[in-house]
Amino acid sequence: MSLRNLKHMPHIVAVMTPFPYSIDMDASLTQAMDMMREHNIRHLPVMEQGELVSVLTDRDIKMALDPSLGLPPREQLTVRNACVIDAYIVNTTAPLDRVLLEMAERHIGSALVLKDQRLAGIFTTSDACRYLGELLRAQFPVYTGPGDDAA
Repeated sequence: MSLRNLKHMPHIVAVMTPFPYSIDMDASLTQAMDMMREHNIRHLPVMEQGELVSVLTDRDIKMALDPSLGLPPREQLTVRNACVIDAYIVNTTAPLDRVLLEMAERHIGSALVLKDQRLAGIFTTSDACRYLGELLRAQFPVYTGPGDDAA
C-alpha cells in the first residue's frame, strides 16, 4: 500500500501481521514462553478445539508466575491459567482508526483479526508504531544531513 497516496481509511488487514503463531489453550505455559522467545513475539492467539478463544501476552505469563498469586508451580501451569479471555477481536474490514482508538481506550496491546470466523492475523502496538513511522517517513522524508542524530 502506498502511504503517500492514502485517500481513505485503511482497513486493519492492510497493517496487521498475517498468519500469526498460535497456541492451544491446554499447552504448557513453558511451551508458550519458549514459542514467544523463539519467534521474538509478545502476543499469542489462543485456540481451543480449533476456535479462537483468547490471547496470551508476555505480561500475562509474568503475572501467572508471581508466587503471591498462589497458582500451581511453573511446571504445572497451562495457557488456560494465564490467558486473557476478553480478547479484542475484529474483522479484516475493521477501519484502522476504530481499532487504534479501541485499543487505546481499553489499554491493550493487541487485536486479533478474523476473516470468515478464522484467525487471519494479529495487530499489535508494534504494528501500529511501524505503520505510523512509515506514514510519517512518507510524509516527511528522512533528512540525513549534519547533526541529524537523535538526542
